[in-house]
Amino acid sequence: MPSASFRWSFHALIEAGRRRIPREVVERVVSDAQQVITINSFREVRQSIDEGGALVRVIVDVENDPVVIVTAYRTSRVAKYWRGSP
Repeated sequence: MPSASFRWSFHALIEAGRRRIPREVVERVVSDAQQVITINSFREVRQSIDEGGALVRVIVDVENDPVVIVTAYRTSRVAKYWRGSP
């Protein structure tokens, strides 16, 4: 998925910055997630494990075209959120 196929919400920009998650990392997860989990008909979680072993989770609104990055965060609780074996 090319980078032009999504846009950032203001909230996502603020939260990614506050959480010190580089834009490139969030965009890579959105474009090439290791795992995609459907929440409902308009939301997905796209997630990947980063170099440090933390899980980067990006919530996207897929109802829009292009999809909208709603928020992003890192967590060390991989086992809680990962579906199947990481």
